[in-house]
Amino acid sequence: MVIRRTFRSLSAIVVLAASAVLQGQTAPSGMTRTSGDLTVRIDALREDVLRVRVWRSSKPAEDASWAVLPGSRVARVPVSLDPDGFHTPKLRVVVGADLRIKVTDLSGNVLHEDVLPPVMSDDGIRITRAHDLLTHEFGLGDKPGPLDRAGETFVMWNTDNFGWQESSDPIYKSIPFFLEERGGRYVGFFLDNTFRTSFDFGRERVERNTITAPDGPIDYYLLYGPEPKAVLGEYAWLTGPTPLPPLWSLGFQQSRYSYSPQSQVEDIAAHLRRDHIPADVLWLDIDYQLKNRPFTVDPDRFPDFAGMIHKLAEDHFRTVIITDLHIAHLPNQGYAPYDSGEAGDNFVKEGGKEYVGPVWPGPSVFPDFTRKSTRDWWGTLYKDFVHMGVAGFWNDMNEPAVFVYPTKTMPDDVEHRIAGAESEGFAPRTAFHSEMHNVYGMENSRATHDGQLMQAPNLRPFVMTRASFAGGQRYAVTWTGDNSSTWNHLRQTTPQLLNLGLSGFSMSGADVGGFAGSPSPELLTRWLMLAAFQPIDRDHAVKGSRPHEPWADGPEHEAIRRRFIEERYKLMPYLYTAAEETSLDGVPIVRPLFVDFPRAAADGHPMDLDGGGEFLFGPSILVADNPSPEEVAPYEVHLPPGVWYDYWTGERLDRRAPATARDLEIRDAVPSLKPVMVEPKLDKLPVYVRAGAIVPLQPLVQSTAEKPVGSLTLRVYAPSAGEPCAGDLYQDDGVSFNFEKGEFLRLHVSCNVAADGAVMVQIPAREGRFRPWWSTIRLEIVGASTAAVATVNGHSASVERGTGVLAVSLEDKGMAQTVVIR
Repeated sequence: MVIRRTFRSLSAIVVLAASAVLQGQTAPSGMTRTSGDLTVRIDALREDVLRVRVWRSSKPAEDASWAVLPGSRVARVPVSLDPDGFHTPKLRVVVGADLRIKVTDLSGNVLHEDVLPPVMSDDGIRITRAHDLLTHEFGLGDKPGPLDRAGETFVMWNTDNFGWQESSDPIYKSIPFFLEERGGRYVGFFLDNTFRTSFDFGRERVERNTITAPDGPIDYYLLYGPEPKAVLGEYAWLTGPTPLPPLWSLGFQQSRYSYSPQSQVEDIAAHLRRDHIPADVLWLDIDYQLKNRPFTVDPDRFPDFAGMIHKLAEDHFRTVIITDLHIAHLPNQGYAPYDSGEAGDNFVKEGGKEYVGPVWPGPSVFPDFTRKSTRDWWGTLYKDFVHMGVAGFWNDMNEPAVFVYPTKTMPDDVEHRIAGAESEGFAPRTAFHSEMHNVYGMENSRATHDGQLMQAPNLRPFVMTRASFAGGQRYAVTWTGDNSSTWNHLRQTTPQLLNLGLSGFSMSGADVGGFAGSPSPELLTRWLMLAAFQPIDRDHAVKGSRPHEPWADGPEHEAIRRRFIEERYKLMPYLYTAAEETSLDGVPIVRPLFVDFPRAAADGHPMDLDGGGEFLFGPSILVADNPSPEEVAPYEVHLPPGVWYDYWTGERLDRRAPATARDLEIRDAVPSLKPVMVEPKLDKLPVYVRAGAIVPLQPLVQSTAEKPVGSLTLRVYAPSAGEPCAGDLYQDDGVSFNFEKGEFLRLHVSCNVAADGAVMVQIPAREGRFRPWWSTIRLEIVGASTAAVATVNGHSASVERGTGVLAVSLEDKGMAQTVVIR
């Protein structure tokens, strides 16, 4: 029986804590203190990462986590002891007699401060932190609403929320991690508690950030910057980065609920190729299955499923198919997924019997993914599909969604049997669904990911999941679920994807055009334009809606949509390099401006706090969509200080402040710092590139499986004399793990602009053994002064002159080269 818990009076708890006898001890990596029946343990995992654990009755809590990597969870560094705490080379920790914790940097700037002692009782847990009107909060996954979470409250409880709106909470994912900015310094806070937690960022009381849960541990991590990139890197170290995706997953993807029968799938593929719309992936929703039963194929609607997959692959299409986790409850009817699952005792229980709930196939059972043996069994179900050539799998409905209840999920007292999780620190035991609900979808995607690896060990898995938890980025990409075909949901896409990226999910997207409903031609066009600059570019729609395909609204709209999809493919070397970078440092592909420009706003606060239309696409490109995309009036674009170039025209925009502009009033009066005014047009999406960037591009292809014909382009956006100038390029085969064995190519290209305007570009020798598709490089200089001559390695070379662009072509044999244009 599940009991709903409420909190007792906090005042009584505070009095007891204040009058308790303090006990303490020290350890090389931190300290332990006890007050009353509560014990707090603080460890320095790194100089800039702390772990705080609280337990009752002197009995240490289970040292375990579904989210944190085992090596990071047990990492330790030595600390220096102080009379009231300890310090590392970066942080100082003070613990009061009542167990209140204060963390500062070594200059005394407060990074975390408890305003009340921790609460851990039969009524639940509570952490109460200092907060103020100048504090900004980001993260928490795909929660709708503004980019900045300050002043709001949120609940972590994965929920099937069809047609969610901007005020909806909760929705599909629970990621109890946020990035906090105060006074120009950034701190990450991750609560490792899988129960139904809540986060109040000053909504009830502006001076408090209150975090509660009905049960589970107080086990949290503090990650110190002071820069946002440092915090994001630490979070990736803690929970794992987004792995390097297969290259094809960065291409354009066409989907619908549902393409059926087989002939319609083949027609969509043929239409894309006939209209020369670059595309890499076709998705199959539940209607390819027999009676909606996972791991089946309807032989009437798809008479040659394997042949279809093979033919699509010949046309350079990958196929991703849905495999929901609800297994049809069909005992003794020859349905292999149920029979094999039941034989292995792989389904969750209720009262000792298999729990059965209605979903798409009708009465269904649910795998117990907290058991390693169940995850291994689940992986075997993919054998036939992988061997057919299916490239990826889609885990939908895995909150888990159940149709019969108002809660839209299974009851809290359904039983999970944790087993085989020793590496995560868990002892075998039975846990109720109230504890496992928020990690259920993540463990489903983990089982799918590992199942693909089991069937094809040298192919990078591709899994898309709707529900997940912190750390779920290790196993799957994600999307924002069942959004709607409205202008507001187009506007909402940007802050959602930015916060997902800040929460670890760098590979994410939103259903282009909106899932629920039918977009107008203008809305679909605008959405396809914006999605060309997002990590996952998938056009998807619900049953009964009008067509969403790029050609749906006639040649004028199709031409605009095609042009932006084509630009994505030309930028594929840049995008793939950004994907490789996020797999190393945890900095997301799309991110808010403050990640790269943390103090760029005139008042010193993060830029673009409302998460309007501006964001960075990789390290060098800034996209500035209309924050109110349905509006026709001109809108403002606030570029960070510095020199920028218009991506489409090459126009140079100098946003530098004069040395005399030191206070806000003067800076606001500087013409170069005034917003750029943009006149909305159907086919116009403002995109800018920062000066000093070197952006790699390729000739247009119709699929990432197609070898580009022509030169690799390195486009140099000239900085001012003496300013930094560099760019990276990463390549490999795009599908395997051979890059781990040295089969990759890496270039770090740099340039220098002299006082007389001469530009010198240095291309180093290639790193790695991968042989690229190109044999020549076209070097383009945007923003250079008129050139008379050029040399390549000291030898004269011809210069092509265009409007604002100079170009030099050179052979590339993998050796270091120096190009000078003067």
